[in-house]
Amino acid sequence: MKTIQECLENRILIIDGAMGTMIQRHKLQEEDYRGERFKNWHCDVKGNNDLLSITQPQIIKDIHKQYLDAGADIIETNTFSSTSIAQADYDMQSLPYELNVASAKCAREAIEEYFSSSNTDGREGAFVAGAIGPLNKTLSLSPDVNNPGYRAVTFDEVVAAYYGQISGLVDGGVNLLLIETIFDTLNAKAAIYAVKKYFRDTKKKELPVMISGTITDASGRTLSGQTLEAFYISVMHAKPLSIGLNCALGAAEMRSHIEELSSIAACYTSAYPNAGLPNAMGEYDEQPEQTAHFIEEWAEQGFVNIVGGCCGTTPDHIKHIADHVRKIQPRKLPVVEEVLV
Repeated sequence: MKTIQECLENRILIIDGAMGTMIQRHKLQEEDYRGERFKNWHCDVKGNNDLLSITQPQIIKDIHKQYLDAGADIIETNTFSSTSIAQADYDMQSLPYELNVASAKCAREAIEEYFSSSNTDGREGAFVAGAIGPLNKTLSLSPDVNNPGYRAVTFDEVVAAYYGQISGLVDGGVNLLLIETIFDTLNAKAAIYAVKKYFRDTKKKELPVMISGTITDASGRTLSGQTLEAFYISVMHAKPLSIGLNCALGAAEMRSHIEELSSIAACYTSAYPNAGLPNAMGEYDEQPEQTAHFIEEWAEQGFVNIVGGCCGTTPDHIKHIADHVRKIQPRKLPVVEEVLV
């Protein structure tokens, strides 16, 4: 199988869609999340979707296979909240390493099973991206309106949490690391530092890193206040495989930001928007052909190298997106001249 860099040279790659949206379709109850192993756990765990990689791995593998069948080239692990900090909500802060290994194996096994038993139309395989979420605590903002200098967590604590997650993802066999849904760039910088430290400590071959931020509203800024250009400049020292945007916005609202990013990024660009904006009930109404229409236009304009979906998107959305961009050439990397000092 070709490397992801070789694939990106030749075509637009497809990343999968929402995991949470697909899990919700199963209407799982508390006992489903607990499984046999956590049957007597002392607090509720319903909603801890990452735990399903251990207690209901077949459900997670089946979701991965649906996205593979839709045409996904990159499968994200079910690890959005698999850090000691996030898992503390369920008093499971000792579990992240195991969660990350199990989730990576679910994705790998899904790919192996799918490509060994299906008519894949010449596709050779898919890449596993270890999903590293933004945390439920932020380094840049105070959770206490009466004390703006207060922080609920330190930089070193965030690094340690991400380091543990990265260790599990790598040991589980991921091909890439995806630092995603970034609303606080300082959290992302802690994740980047943890990645670099992990590979420096272990002397293992460094994996490609994808970085994806979140523009929260029409202001064009992240939640912690950075413009898109400032965000890009803040993380480019990591030399990522790709830089992009996901979540918060639908494709219609995200377009101008993707256009701006494509004009300044020296690496590949990615975009996986929500299925429109949520309605009054918090649900997503944008139909697959609508989402695909927006993303096809981005591709035709030369804005993107990797596309897919975030909240509210399904395998049907991903299939429509894949079908619409299949014959469109990917964005070409700009020629960057080295400055001699």
